[in-house]
Amino acid sequence: MEANNNITDISLEMDNLYGKAGTPEREAFRREAYAYCMGQVIRDARKSEKITQEELAERIGTDKSYISKIEKGTVEPGVGTFYRIIEALDLRVEIVKPVY
Repeated sequence: MEANNNITDISLEMDNLYGKAGTPEREAFRREAYAYCMGQVIRDARKSEKITQEELAERIGTDKSYISKIEKGTVEPGVGTFYRIIEALDLRVEIVKPVY
């Protein structure tokens, strides 16, 4: 069996691709990644509830294109809109203090 010598440090890769932690470039990447992940959670929950983007939009008082942008991660909804989406999809948000 041959050893794989191509193992890399993910932190080093992130630094190389998106800048060091704390830099504006890295923060922009983090926000973009967070928006994308949240959009995927919302999309999966919507599909699980078997409702269309248009139906979700009607439930929260917006339009289909805005829901599409949220699900793609191209926009981050405001807090009020986010909570209306969560409620419309029968989800729950839990805020906890991390343990270090």
